Amino acid sequence: MLQLNIKTSYPKYYSFSSLLNQMNNKKRIQQTDKSVKITNPTKTIRKSSTTTIKVEPKPKSGAKPGSLFQEKDEIVPTTSVSSVFFERFSILSPDFYQIDALDLAPRLLGKYLKRDDVVLQITEVEAYRPNDSACHGRFGVTARTAPVFGTGGHAYVYLCYGLHMMLNVVADKEGIGAAVLIRSCAPVSGLETIQQRRGLKSEKPVLLTGPGKVGQALGVSTEWSNHPLFTPGGLELLDGPEPEKILIGPRVGIEYALPEHVNAPWRFAIAGSPWISAPKNTLRPP
Repeated sequence: MLQLNIKTSYPKYYSFSSLLNQMNNKKRIQQTDKSVKITNPTKTIRKSSTTTIKVEPKPKSGAKPGSLFQEKDEIVPTTSVSSVFFERFSILSPDFYQIDALDLAPRLLGKYLKRDDVVLQITEVEAYRPNDSACHGRFGVTARTAPVFGTGGHAYVYLCYGLHMMLNVVADKEGIGAAVLIRSCAPVSGLETIQQRRGLKSEKPVLLTGPGKVGQALGVSTEWSNHPLFTPGGLELLDGPEPEKILIGPRVGIEYALPEHVNAPWRFAIAGSPWISAPKNTLRPP
């Protein structure tokens, strides 16, 4: 018996789902001219052949109407991703990262992080720049901060509050001292691995909305600092679709910084995505 979950199309920045569905549908569905019988309330469509297609009801969004975070369809993570996916979304080259962190941050939205069977789509980031009183680079080069001063395109992972592994993407040229914090992601594949690492059996945004949750889902530690994200194997950063719209706002948890840096709108998120961390009320269209 063949079963297929039918859903409507995703917005541009969720195009990975439509891509996977198209590939799967081509392999699994053959159209015929045979009669069709539809019965309710189970919404089961039976053809006169032995093929049965079961239509699942569309899940409802919990967002309020008109919300900047209202999703058009629920994201349904898959257990694996086709090789065609990786052919379309290749690893980003080192040159991609050789720009100011403030320019790199919004460009990372919609891109994919991959480690083993886990693939996440980046939905929220924060930029940290040179001479930024909230950036770790303000301490200069130390054993902990040395990766921030490396060449753009490497990972910088630090331990926060002794609990959370925070994944950053180093920006700009060597010696600059800038990075982009990955605040939130949406799951694309490897849901069971993500749930196991998080210790949370959920498919809701709480699974990945927060930088510590992202680090945990990817299974990274400080040992991943200096890892090149542009080389195959280990932790990779893949190209992805550009969001149709984004939101901006002040960064989170940097009250210790100078006022001009506390209020700087250097936090970026995909508009319309529910996979964004709190607080959401400080985000707005550019």
